[in-house]
Amino acid sequence: MNLSFRNPFGIRFKLVFLSSFLLVIPWLGYQYILEMEQVLRRGQEQIVLGTAQALATALNERPELFDEGSYSPARRSEDLYVYPIFSALALNDGSLTDWDEYQKYEVKFDNKDQLRTQLTPPRYYSQEETLSFRNMVGEHNGSLYAYFKVVDDEIVYRSRDALSVHRSDFLEITMPSKEGNEINRYVIAPYEPEFLYPFQVADGYSNPVHEERISGQWYESNEGYEIELQIPMDMLGDRLGFAIFDVDDESNRYVKTAVATYQVADADRLGSLRLPTPEIDRIVAGMGHNNSRIQVVDRNGRVLQSVGDIQSATGLLLSTAPDEAPINKYWLYMQNKILNPLYYQFLTKPSNNFIDELYSDVTREGAHINAALEGRATTQFRVLADSNTRLLEAAHPILANGEIMGAVVVDQNMNGLRTFRNQAMEMLFNTMLAVMLIVTLGLFFSASRISSRIRSLRNQAEGIIGETGRIQNTIVATRNSDEIGDLSRSFSTIVERLTQYTDYLENMSSRLSHELRTPVTVVRSSLENLGLTAPNHESAVYIERAEEGIRRLNLILTNMSEATRLEQMLQTSEKEKIELSKVLPGCVEGYKLAYPETRFELDISPQEIFIDGVPEYIAQLLDKLIANAVDFSYEGQSITICSRALRDHAIIKVSNAGPYLPEEMKDRLFESMISVRPQEKQDQPHLGMGLHIARLITEFHGGQIRAENRQDREGVAITVVIPLFYR
Repeated sequence: MNLSFRNPFGIRFKLVFLSSFLLVIPWLGYQYILEMEQVLRRGQEQIVLGTAQALATALNERPELFDEGSYSPARRSEDLYVYPIFSALALNDGSLTDWDEYQKYEVKFDNKDQLRTQLTPPRYYSQEETLSFRNMVGEHNGSLYAYFKVVDDEIVYRSRDALSVHRSDFLEITMPSKEGNEINRYVIAPYEPEFLYPFQVADGYSNPVHEERISGQWYESNEGYEIELQIPMDMLGDRLGFAIFDVDDESNRYVKTAVATYQVADADRLGSLRLPTPEIDRIVAGMGHNNSRIQVVDRNGRVLQSVGDIQSATGLLLSTAPDEAPINKYWLYMQNKILNPLYYQFLTKPSNNFIDELYSDVTREGAHINAALEGRATTQFRVLADSNTRLLEAAHPILANGEIMGAVVVDQNMNGLRTFRNQAMEMLFNTMLAVMLIVTLGLFFSASRISSRIRSLRNQAEGIIGETGRIQNTIVATRNSDEIGDLSRSFSTIVERLTQYTDYLENMSSRLSHELRTPVTVVRSSLENLGLTAPNHESAVYIERAEEGIRRLNLILTNMSEATRLEQMLQTSEKEKIELSKVLPGCVEGYKLAYPETRFELDISPQEIFIDGVPEYIAQLLDKLIANAVDFSYEGQSITICSRALRDHAIIKVSNAGPYLPEEMKDRLFESMISVRPQEKQDQPHLGMGLHIARLITEFHGGQIRAENRQDREGVAITVVIPLFYR
């Protein structure tokens, strides 16, 4: 019985499983790149701080750079910084496109910048969060330029029938007179989006008089409206203020909210005009080529000069592949559609579409700037809200005569470093995936080769012994010099020796039969002569016993040589078409005469059953089965011989009522020299050759024979299955 156990985890699985530990290599590479990122981050931090220190050193002990003319060095939130504009601006193009490179200086004013009235006592307008504006002021060729981006949920224009100029949304420009003894106010309140038509007004917005020196344009926008204007510098004193007034109800047209660059419109509390010197521009511009955003702020945090934008200030120049390098479109597709979506499940892709809200107010704030204005150079990292962008910020104080005049602020986003890390990660993962794929495939094919050779050796080993227990094949030794080759050659040698020994055992019976027949004949003839020469009664008894022993010995020799002779005869026999219904009845009638004490029952199918065989061998087959059944039948019980045709096979079954067949003998019953007869049945010599001969005859006819215990009662049934005749 074959009790083989198949392990579902073969060599290929084990090798592939072991190769999975190669995954630790990309993990180590990942950790190494993260550590290198930390090193680069610390290095970039020192570079940024060094840049701020270098620029601050260039500005130290030069207080004149922070004052223009006789302006006071004191800085207030109401002050307006006038930045240089390097070319004339078009005020009638319908957009603020010309201002793009200057919008980094814009300042936001909202409900925290409420305007107080001139009433006694002064009061604030209502705080309405829907009104705010962004403003930037610049100077070019003797003119002051300004723009306003106003956020207003309801625009109310001036009525064409109204004589007043303050009963709608309007912009108020407030400045001291050239003599400085009174305040001049100018109102811009259009009928619709159009060119500006300013009016100079008296107290209470009375007596509006057109002022033609102020020009500009009013536009509508998605959030409200925008205003561009131009004022000659010779109109201005040393102070200036802007205010946006909001009217939401077209019926009563009362001003609801006012947001201004100042709180009270008097000569002392208007904001000063601050003009950063050209020298600061030159110094900062010389440092503006290091891929950073550089800003110079005064002691109040107001920006005097700004170079670069934070979106592009990565601090790193990433190398890109040359355009002429060939790109494999299949690899590009796999990289973009398969690998990158997998990698960026745990990597973050930086984006430059972010807004630094901290730097969008009137002043620049931050712990690093506060520390620098207190005299301590410092750096910090800051993560923008609702964004994965991380900023590196450094600030260094600017000193003059022991006094802190301002600070240099250098900012960089970490997107460049993160992109560099991602590129390194992608290259690492691609390389490791390729290496792991090659190694895994190599191990898999190597394991498959080893498994194939082992399976081939196993199949050869399983095919050595046939179902009859005889050696029918051999193992072909391989020439491979490895362990499997050595095992194959060892098995081949063992099988060869076992085959020789088996052949010796199989031929021993015929040799013994041949060698013992001559001495048996001599003994028999001697006993016959002895019986003739000494015919007394006592010697006759011994002579008779000796002759009985000689007959038994001769029967044993005949049985030993029967199987060998039958095999030789089967090799030369020719088959013919025979009908079982004509062979079986004659055989059964003979059995009734040979075994008169046994009852036989014949059950033959009424239809004709033809097989391709030899009638004499079928009869001999049946003889062996009947002899076996008679030996094992209980006294008085019948033996049944049944013949049927089932599909394309003929079935011959011989059943007897007797003891059950031991389970361990079912598969060995038809082997040579095997017998399970009890001692009381041993009156005749039996070598277990009967069923062995029956199996040889069955296999000669291309059939199979099996023995099984009966299910209906105690007994054994032997079944012979032979293919039907088809020609």
